[in-house]
Amino acid sequence: MFHWIKRYLPKGLYGRVALILLLPIVMLQFLVSIVFVQRHFEGVTEQLTQSIRLEMYLLSGALRADNGLSERVRLLGSDLGITIQAYTESREQFQSRRRFYDLTGGIVARELSRLEDDVRIDLPNDDVVNILIAVGDAFYVMSFPRSRVSASNPHQLFVNMIVFGFIFTFIAFIYLRNQLRPITRLAKAADAFGKGQNVKYKPSGAVEVRAAGASFLEMRARIERHIEQRTLLLSGVSHDLGTPLTRLKLGLSMLEGEEKEALLRDVSEMEALLDEFLSFARGPGDSTGDMALEDLRHTVGEAVAAAKMISTNITLREGLPLYVSHRPLAIRRAVDNLVNNARRYGGRVLVTLERAQSIVLVHVEDDGPGIPTHKREDAVKPFTRLDQARGQNLGSGVGLGLPIVADIANAHGGQLLLAESERLGGLKATMTLAL
Repeated sequence: MFHWIKRYLPKGLYGRVALILLLPIVMLQFLVSIVFVQRHFEGVTEQLTQSIRLEMYLLSGALRADNGLSERVRLLGSDLGITIQAYTESREQFQSRRRFYDLTGGIVARELSRLEDDVRIDLPNDDVVNILIAVGDAFYVMSFPRSRVSASNPHQLFVNMIVFGFIFTFIAFIYLRNQLRPITRLAKAADAFGKGQNVKYKPSGAVEVRAAGASFLEMRARIERHIEQRTLLLSGVSHDLGTPLTRLKLGLSMLEGEEKEALLRDVSEMEALLDEFLSFARGPGDSTGDMALEDLRHTVGEAVAAAKMISTNITLREGLPLYVSHRPLAIRRAVDNLVNNARRYGGRVLVTLERAQSIVLVHVEDDGPGIPTHKREDAVKPFTRLDQARGQNLGSGVGLGLPIVADIANAHGGQLLLAESERLGGLKATMTLAL
């Protein structure tokens, strides 16, 4: 039932911690303002009003004793801080006003109404209180400052609450930021490792964060050892198989007859397959250079230019400069695989660069038969050949072209997407890269 609130909540860790920290403080101050401040102001107003009501009792008694507004009554009112004036108009013409946002005005009116049965009270502003009383057949208006019945400087309490609440919240947020910084550093190190970058990281912070950091370092070391062992193993296999293949090629070159060319093709294909196995095993981060901030148009343009030497029916559409931190050799290898794959199964190839929010997209489209929707997920799996969809006799391979591209895209914080080309009608392979 609270799912609709998620879209309005902060997405980052700092924002959520700040919300957890600020929300209780704001709610606490709000409740204190309502419960404590309101009761405090109401109590003070009630006591002050009762005190001045007794003074008005004294003045009204003096008016009745002197049968009107005498000099003695004026002096008594002056000593009490109350101004008395005769009211010559009718009682109905006396305005009895009170503003709707005057919270303590109701208490003042309630307490002063007990002075007489038919008293009228006027609260026009925050400066003065006017009261109409009847003494015999005459009417008199008693006026006194509003500050005598209301708490003075009530805003100071609110200012102090807001100022000190902000100060303490700021101090708490600095402390929490220092506690959250090791978590963000761990997240950045894990994200960089997922992209093939080995950044420096040292566990710090709370005990739980240190434990998670130590576990991450152990995991990273195990993965690196596994990759290194796999690469060494396949390199050894490639080296061991290279020698017999070379001898086979030398032996076949000395033969004569029609079967010679077919056997040489088989040996060359075996060498190409072996190189493809080794290339996939090395991964995108091995022997492909370091990350560099360069214009992606230049990197993709070099790969397309190399492909145009084989086929001229390849078009590259460039846009604005796209400076992306990437491994140029790995990206060229991925684009080369996509372009060769499109060229092998289609006649026309279109390469497009596009930027969308925080990612860069490299589209490679062809006019070939495409890949059915239900087989696109299998197409990026290693050692998978979709012969029925892409043709069986169009080239050699073991189904590692697209998996290598997907691996390179993942190492750059992106992914490989397969769809139908709206422009050419064949396959549209999109490699996304994080900015």
